[in-house]
Amino acid sequence: MLKYYTSFLFVFIIAIPQLWSQNTMPTSETAFRQYEQISDSMAIAFPDNAIRTFRRASFSDAEMQKYLSLHFKRLDVLNHIEGHTKFVLDSYLHSGNWFREVGFPKESIKSYLDFFRYYETHENELTSIEREGFLEMRSYARSILAESYAKLGLLDSAALQHKTNIAFSKNLNYIYHPSSINNYGLFFYWHKKDLDSAMYFFKRAYALTQAKFPKHTLNGSIRDNIADIYTEQQSYDDALPLYEKNFKFFKTAINEKTLAKDIPRLISAGAQLVSTQTRLNQINAAQQNFKALEAIVDFNETKANVTTSSKLEFLKAKELLLRTQNNISEAYDTARLITHVSDSLQEISNYADKKWQEELNDITIDKIELNFKIDRIQKENMIKSQRTKLWFIGLLSSIFIILLVALIISRRQHLTNAKNKQLLAEQKLENSALKVEQLNSEIKSKERDLSDFAIKLTQDQDWAKSLAEQLEVIKQASSADRAVLINELDTAISNKISVDGDTQEFFERLDKLSDTFYSELTKRYPNLSKNEIRLCSLIRLKIESRSIATLQNITLASLNTSRYRLRKKLNLSEDTDLDFFIQNL
Repeated sequence: MLKYYTSFLFVFIIAIPQLWSQNTMPTSETAFRQYEQISDSMAIAFPDNAIRTFRRASFSDAEMQKYLSLHFKRLDVLNHIEGHTKFVLDSYLHSGNWFREVGFPKESIKSYLDFFRYYETHENELTSIEREGFLEMRSYARSILAESYAKLGLLDSAALQHKTNIAFSKNLNYIYHPSSINNYGLFFYWHKKDLDSAMYFFKRAYALTQAKFPKHTLNGSIRDNIADIYTEQQSYDDALPLYEKNFKFFKTAINEKTLAKDIPRLISAGAQLVSTQTRLNQINAAQQNFKALEAIVDFNETKANVTTSSKLEFLKAKELLLRTQNNISEAYDTARLITHVSDSLQEISNYADKKWQEELNDITIDKIELNFKIDRIQKENMIKSQRTKLWFIGLLSSIFIILLVALIISRRQHLTNAKNKQLLAEQKLENSALKVEQLNSEIKSKERDLSDFAIKLTQDQDWAKSLAEQLEVIKQASSADRAVLINELDTAISNKISVDGDTQEFFERLDKLSDTFYSELTKRYPNLSKNEIRLCSLIRLKIESRSIATLQNITLASLNTSRYRLRKKLNLSEDTDLDFFIQNL
């Protein structure tokens, strides 16, 4: 009967969540279509080129709020999509990249972590070609994840991601491995301010890149990193050849992703070269390279290929060269232009960050409020549409509860009776155990008393033998000496009687005063005899060995034997002092 009720309850518990969830959770295909619809509306309102430059573009508050709202709505729908593994993974990566671009490291971290969790649980659903395609993105995602952790000051988490990425990319026969090592060096350089560790990883990455990918633009990036450390250490002679090589390299190098010249890096390499030559007082060479750099900047400015940060680097190199040439007027004008560009760049960046953060907060609040409203409406509709089902379920629940309560009451009474019987049996068993323990204790006590009596009997026999020997001497002595020996024997007997009485009184007082010590000692070492317990007490009082031997009416040799037996019963090692051990019990 109990088995039947339990099965019924299990079916009842399983059925209710299923009935409830059928009306609240969208199906996978519905969620997939919703995601595509949201993406289409975002693509129409915000072209790809605008999204890539979202931080720099000028958007109204309404446009920013609309895009954020659609983006979060799309992420909510993404959680319900199944069977489109590659699509979901790409979506998480896109979300993480976009949040990084607009300056939301926390949200970027969440998207990347969702990507890795989803990949680990759905990797077997990908084809071999798809898994191969995600190798680069997994390495890239680890790198950006580490960067986002570092921006938030979570340096331990950032270091862990860098190490994981280095280990992951080690067996990949492409640029990912030296790139991950270089990124770890940048972590030490930018965030840890550890120049020695940064230089170690930069040189390690540079050696790998030069050996396997000599034409890759990563060579220029790593050379620039190494030269920057030399510059920070004011080792300009070491930095100069690296900047020279980079300026020449980026004039012809093609970026592997854009398939075009990397103008920002070219301008940066030229500006650093001019600045370094100026600091080394190589004015003619600096002037010559500056003219080449100026031509590059002017040519690319007409094509809008020069970013504000690249322009700023160029102006700083120009200002340093002019000051070194004592062209104070032009240097001053250039410095003012640098300040203007720098302030404008910082103002735009701060404004964009503040604007996006405010919109994120608003969207979060609106999202919570909207979810609350949707949840309330769904629950109201569910109550209306499922009223009959709920009434029927309620009726079944009432019947089941009544039957279950009756069964529980019957079962409880049975358990109570069984428990009472068990308690009674346990109590009898405990009483028997206590009696056995008490009898064992009495046996051990009598054994100790018997041992003490045997020792005392042995001592009395030894004294009786001594007495007989003295009487034999008296018998054989001359008349003149006999009287003296008899007096000595009489004195010895009197002293023996007196000492035995005093000793007995001393030990009685000692036993009373040491009652607590005896109890603790007996509890910890129940095999000790009464004489051994008294010996411990005498040692505890710091009485000398000769006095202890006198009190126990034994020789020093016998006392040493007693001390040796006591050490064995106390389980003391050879290097443990018996007196120190007992006095510290």
